[in-house]
Amino acid sequence: MLPKAAGSLLARAGATASEALFGSATLGAAASAAPRSAARGLMTTVHSPGDGRTRTVTLIPGDGVGPEITNVVTKVVGALGAPIVWERFDSLSGSVGGKTATDVPKDVIESIKRNGVCLKGTLFTHINSYKFTDSQSLNVQLRKQLDMHVNLVHGFSIPGVPSRFQNLDIVVIRENTEGEYSGLEHETVEGVVESLKIITYEKSLRTAQYAFEYAQLNNREKVTAVHKANIMKLGDGMFLKAVREVAKNFPNVKFEEMIVDNTCMQLVSNPHQFDVMVTPNLYGNLAANIVAGLCGGHGVVPGANVGNGIGIFEQGARKTAVDLAGTGKANPTALLLATSMMMHHMGLHKYSDRLEQAILKVYTDPDSKKLVTPDVGGTGTTVSFADAVMKRMSA
Repeated sequence: MLPKAAGSLLARAGATASEALFGSATLGAAASAAPRSAARGLMTTVHSPGDGRTRTVTLIPGDGVGPEITNVVTKVVGALGAPIVWERFDSLSGSVGGKTATDVPKDVIESIKRNGVCLKGTLFTHINSYKFTDSQSLNVQLRKQLDMHVNLVHGFSIPGVPSRFQNLDIVVIRENTEGEYSGLEHETVEGVVESLKIITYEKSLRTAQYAFEYAQLNNREKVTAVHKANIMKLGDGMFLKAVREVAKNFPNVKFEEMIVDNTCMQLVSNPHQFDVMVTPNLYGNLAANIVAGLCGGHGVVPGANVGNGIGIFEQGARKTAVDLAGTGKANPTALLLATSMMMHHMGLHKYSDRLEQAILKVYTDPDSKKLVTPDVGGTGTTVSFADAVMKRMSA
C-alpha cells in the first residue's frame, strides 16, 4: 500500500504543483489561489521552473558507498532525460586520501547558494576522543552556513520491502541548527565537560511553523511535538511553548505532545498513531532513524534539509556504510527517492513521477529478489537495482 495519497510514493493528495519545500516565506496568496490537484508532491511553494528549463544541481557524492550510489543515481536521471546538469564536488569528503577534511570548501557553499538545489551523499563524521575537539562535522557546517533550519525525513512502507509493520507513513521534521548540535563544549576542569544545549524561541517557532504548514498543505491530520520539558523545563519548555503558539493558528490540524522517551516506545510498539512529528534537533535525529528502521532501513528512506530557498536532498537516515564500499551491495533506493523529491521541488513532476513508479515496480516485481539489494532481502546489487529501475522507466 502506498502512503496516504494515491498515485506516487512521495505524493500527498491535495498538494498543488506549485507546492515545493519552503513554507511560510512564499506561501501567501500564490499557494491559496493555486488549483487543487490529486497527488502533487511533498513540497511547499517556491518558483517552479517547469519541465523545459535545464537546471544545474550541486552534487556531493560523499563518503563510503556515497560515490557508488550517486554514480548510479546520475545514470538513472540521465536515462530519464530530465533537464539536469550536475556540478560535482568530489573534494568534499570526511576523508580524502586518508586525510580528514575539517571544513566545507567555499566553492561548495557558493555552488549550493547559486544553484539552490543539491543532491548529497552521506559525509563521514569522525568520532573523536574527548581530549580532542576539531571543527564541527561537515554535515553540521553545511546546515549552519546555509541556515538549513529544517530537516525532513519521510518514512513510508514500500510494498515488497520486508518490515515488522506495514502501511506506515510518518514525517519527522526537526530543527536543524541548534540544540545539542550547537557544538559548544569545553572541559571546565579535568574530568568535567560542559556541553551546551541551545534552544531559541525564534528557531523553535520557525520549525513549528514549517511543520504545521507542511501538515496543512499535504492533508496531514496530526502534528506531534516531541520533547523532554518535564525535565528540561526551560530549554524544551521554550520549544514546546513555540509549538503550542503556532498550533493555535492551525485549528484543522490535530495537535498532541509526547515526551521523547515515550515517543521511542510508541514508535516501536504502535507507530501507526504518528503522522507528522516536530522535534528539537537531537530528538528528531533519533526518531527519524527509528522510523527508517521501521520502514526497512537507511537504504530506503529519503530526506531533505531546507531553508532560505535552498534544498539539499539526501538519505533520510545518514549512513556512510563504509563496510559496504566496493562490494556493489549498497541500496540506492533512498537517494533515488530523494532525487524524486528534488525533482518535484524543481517542478519536474513528470520525471519525478516516472522515477517513483519505476522504483515501486521493481519492488513489486515477481522476480524482485534477484533485483534488490541484500539489506531488503534480495540477492541483487546497486547496479542491478538501478538497471531494473531504468528498464521500468522506459516500459
